[in-house]
Amino acid sequence: MSRIASVFAALISVFVFAMPVPAQPSPAQKADAQGIFLGYQGEWQHVTYELLALAEATPADKFAWRPAPGIRSTSEVCMHIAITNFWLLSTIGHPMPPDLKQDSEKTVTSKPEVIAWLKRSLEAVRTARLKESPENLANKVHVAGRDTTVDAIYLRMLVHSNEHLGQLIAYARTTGVVPPWSAR
Repeated sequence: MSRIASVFAALISVFVFAMPVPAQPSPAQKADAQGIFLGYQGEWQHVTYELLALAEATPADKFAWRPAPGIRSTSEVCMHIAITNFWLLSTIGHPMPPDLKQDSEKTVTSKPEVIAWLKRSLEAVRTARLKESPENLANKVHVAGRDTTVDAIYLRMLVHSNEHLGQLIAYARTTGVVPPWSAR
């Protein structure tokens, strides 16, 4: 082997063997990745996992935290998601839970109760969407002064849940809570 070839081979060896080995993803990171790029149900699974994992990771005393007076607290954001999910489902024919009171966003504040309502609403959306036929998803509905489709209502629930997930991540980081899927 020529001297140049030997030096070149040595340099390649240094670069190949000196490259860092990527860390194995944690169980939370693996769970977080499930559902991504797998259509509506997969994306709903993903946002459900992140909302619930973050709520569970948030200490009970942080559920009352709010960034400023007049801004929703952590519990109020979670309840807003739950209430909106049930309301949007009601616009396409699913009944509102009779035990969900109009003022629940302000009155349901304990971590266990908030998480129970959040889980219940996320599961209600998941199971309702699974039962929809393509024909029914194309049906027209009139909501908030505009015409739309059943499918667009489900899309609104997905977007709305992700929007408030981002808000909850900001709240968590501000209060020292690390989202489980990003913990190392």
